[in-house]
Amino acid sequence: MNIRQAKEEIKHTVKAYLAKDTEGGYLMPTVRQRPILLMGPPGIGKTQIMEQAARECGIGLVSYTITHHTRQSAVGLPVIREKEFLGSRYSVTEYTMSEIIASVYEKMEETGLREGILFLDEVNCVSETLAPAMLQFLQCKTFGNQAVPGGWLIVAAGNPPEYNRSVREFDTVTLDRVRCIEVEPDYRVWRGYARNREAHGALLSYLELRPKNFYRIEADVDGMQYVTARGWEDFSYLLKRYEEQGLPVSAEIAYEYLHQKEVAEDVAAYLDLYRKYQDDYGISGILSGRVKPAVYARVYAAGFDERLSVVHLLLDGLMQYFSAASFERGVTDSYFAFLKGYQAGLAQTEDPAEEYVRRRGALLRELEEKERGGLLEKEDVRLRRRVLSLLKDGKPNAENKEEAFLQARECFARQRERLEASEAAAGEALSFAFDFMEEASMQGEEMVVFVTELAVSRDAAAFLAEHPCARYQAYSSELLIGTRKGELLSEIRKEETRCGGI
Repeated sequence: MNIRQAKEEIKHTVKAYLAKDTEGGYLMPTVRQRPILLMGPPGIGKTQIMEQAARECGIGLVSYTITHHTRQSAVGLPVIREKEFLGSRYSVTEYTMSEIIASVYEKMEETGLREGILFLDEVNCVSETLAPAMLQFLQCKTFGNQAVPGGWLIVAAGNPPEYNRSVREFDTVTLDRVRCIEVEPDYRVWRGYARNREAHGALLSYLELRPKNFYRIEADVDGMQYVTARGWEDFSYLLKRYEEQGLPVSAEIAYEYLHQKEVAEDVAAYLDLYRKYQDDYGISGILSGRVKPAVYARVYAAGFDERLSVVHLLLDGLMQYFSAASFERGVTDSYFAFLKGYQAGLAQTEDPAEEYVRRRGALLRELEEKERGGLLEKEDVRLRRRVLSLLKDGKPNAENKEEAFLQARECFARQRERLEASEAAAGEALSFAFDFMEEASMQGEEMVVFVTELAVSRDAAAFLAEHPCARYQAYSSELLIGTRKGELLSEIRKEETRCGGI
């Protein structure tokens, strides 16, 4: 399965394993809660989906790369205890608590989360001395004398032997006690993830032209040559920072992340072209309805690669509008929810200002708790802090309840205006983008890419759901992304049925 399907299966497992009866006990016995073993090539996002799954399920996450551990840190150190058996005293070897198990308890105390996932990466690459303890852990959920606390799932990850020479094969006894999920790289799934993570548009454009270069692991006379999803994402972050500082990006720098010389050289050359297209076409002018006649002349004469690059440049510009609108929508919705609760709370208090401060304080504590638990992404934190800042500015001082609520709404009204302005700007930019593509006769494969990328982007899709665009819907249907695709598939199935009956 692909990495997105693997994440969904982990979330389903969390729900199944942590389901409780009416007395609060787990419905599935711990002994039947098999650890999950994710097997797949390196760099496809196994660690990333663990963070996402834990955050989306609202549980804790303790993550370790097991190859960094010795037997002592994983199992604990031996200590001698005196014990009495049948009237005689004996010296017995026990073990101190494993560092890994201790980390689970520390996470529980730090975050207040009593349930979570213990994730161990590179589990089949452990040292000779640690291998028996690792097998015991997968079979019995214990390290030394200590078991993983109840309510904590075990997920392990490893690489197939063809990718790592130090891999150890698991025996049948161990494999019969785990749930093995094999994960394969999938560019289309990663593309949607990367678009929502605001990966650099030049890299997304390049991969749209060269999808076979997304994931490559090859051995030649110079050793292993590899390009992974992790490499593209990390390179994207560096590329953005370099551009902000006006720093050059050479093939050598690309090779530090994309360890395949031909790919690194190709990407570096494409980046130069992408920047040139950005300057030549004036994307900001296109999205504001100011297109120079020379731009149309150039795009008419351009080859497909250049035209597709222009499409991705347009998408990069549009995503900034959609991201801004999405952020303002989130702030406005959270602000509205606060005011709704505040209005209801006014009926139960004699001090409107105190009620307002109390509710804002509860939001602040919730933010701090979720941050400690690692349950929020960076953008979520930014949004919540913006809401708290607006609430601070909008604090009422009237003693009369109705007047206090009206004061509280004043700041909210200004936020509504910001939302409306950002959504209007996004809608206008989208309209200008369609105008340009239609005028430039980019209504074939280029339009397929354009509407598809709008559909896979979380912010763009949310905006279009809230503000339907007739041209987007028409092209989606016409270009086999919406209803027309369903109609054609239905016709094909009918035809197959008729042929089968002859």
